[in-house]
Amino acid sequence: MGEVVNLSLASFRVGMLGFGGGPSSIPLVQKEVVEKYKWMDDDEFGDILALANTLPGPILTKMCGYVGWRVAKWPGMIAAIIASVIPTAFLMIVLLAFLSTFQNKPWVQGMTKAVIPIVGVMLLTLTLQFFQKAKDGLGWLASIILAAVSLVLMQFIHIHPAIIIVALILYVLIKPSRKSSEEKEKGRGTG
Repeated sequence: MGEVVNLSLASFRVGMLGFGGGPSSIPLVQKEVVEKYKWMDDDEFGDILALANTLPGPILTKMCGYVGWRVAKWPGMIAAIIASVIPTAFLMIVLLAFLSTFQNKPWVQGMTKAVIPIVGVMLLTLTLQFFQKAKDGLGWLASIILAAVSLVLMQFIHIHPAIIIVALILYVLIKPSRKSSEEKEKGRGTG
């Protein structure tokens, strides 16, 4: 039962502080799930982030739902989704009513503009952490090439990121692994 409470608190914090939508929530989810509660490591977090990006719907809800399921099955999943969605919906209604009342005030405009660089820094930090993990797995050259190709496909050819992720997943599943090729070569050399 303690983990369900922790899931609720973590999801609540992310839902309440994830100003700017799903992408700005990702570093907050990572902070709670990987660093604070240690429910998973960075590699698994990267995997669920990739999977969540391929599925339709809000990324925060999908990530909280998966983490909740992984930590405490059905009760955890339900608690995490409710804790991330309900307070956010309530806060959105209150905040939108407040902002529409005072939208022409300079301090409100300054507040909304000040959040943008903070979200940018949070996303940059997460991106650098992912590049470090990618370097350890693929190497710098492969990571940079994959990032550049992905950028071109998304920004200039306008291919949805989910299609790129699914294509990469299929490629990894279909291609023969380097290890099995090396084992076949060793088998030929000894026989």
